[in-house]
Amino acid sequence: MSELLLSNPYLLPVCIFVAVALGIWSLADMFVIKQDQNDERLRRIRGITSNNAILEGQSKRKEDIKQWVEKTSTVLADSVKPKTELEASKLKQQLSYAGIRGESAQSIYLAIKVLLLAVGSLIGLGGVGLFSDGSTMSWIMGASVGLIMFFLPGLVIGHLGRGRKQAIILSMPDCLDLLVVCVEAGLGLDHAMRKVSEEMAESNPVLAYEISLTNMHLQMGRTREESLQDLSDRNGAEELTSLTQMLIQADRFGTSISQALRVQSESLRIKRRQRAEEKASKTAVQLLFPLVLFIFPGIFVVLVGPAAINIIEGMLNN
Repeated sequence: MSELLLSNPYLLPVCIFVAVALGIWSLADMFVIKQDQNDERLRRIRGITSNNAILEGQSKRKEDIKQWVEKTSTVLADSVKPKTELEASKLKQQLSYAGIRGESAQSIYLAIKVLLLAVGSLIGLGGVGLFSDGSTMSWIMGASVGLIMFFLPGLVIGHLGRGRKQAIILSMPDCLDLLVVCVEAGLGLDHAMRKVSEEMAESNPVLAYEISLTNMHLQMGRTREESLQDLSDRNGAEELTSLTQMLIQADRFGTSISQALRVQSESLRIKRRQRAEEKASKTAVQLLFPLVLFIFPGIFVVLVGPAAINIIEGMLNN
């Protein structure tokens, strides 16, 4: 097999292209709705338009695919699902921080890890069998491809979680300013939060979505304390946690919410300024590595190079 691939270098790309094309065609064929002419005629007689029938068929097909994905992911995730409640809670928290909160989110996430492990192992070990000499180190490196792809979703989830936290932190000053304006204008806290979520939907969609979700919980009958605590727990941002705790305390003891929001806004600005000063103080240390690795060698060559050439020529002439 390896001799055949080496003698025909274009064979492997052609095979990959054909496999990908067949896979795309099969997936596209799954979403194509083929209707019989008699069924279409019966629908028209019953007063159902063709567009409605197509939309119903598409929704039914999507629902079937969703159920199939959920069942398959549950089967695949059973082998790597958390063994304890603490591990399951930690996984749910990580997915929540990344904004993934569906009922089957954990099963789909674990199923993706298992699939990536299988695909990575197949690619790595297959590449070793085709193009390597078969040494032990080659097989270990081939198997490591599967392990890397197995842990890749965790890195992606962590990156998404950090991005959402950063977006929430950057949106907090605008949110507090709008809350102060709305509360001082005479609106209640619930109506002020609804107004803030509407105004920030385009500029800060992450925080606006979280606030609108909290408003939905309030409309469903949950208490304000439970809704605010859930807002803090499902995001994990420190600034948002301090804001929700302050609102809970103000609501519990009946203190002025507008004054508490002003104090929280000032505290948040102080923290933001301290964070900026901390990053500025780290800049000098962070610039040291690129200076040493990239700039100093060039300066050294330019300054010392001509003198070194003259010294070498003088020594050779003598």
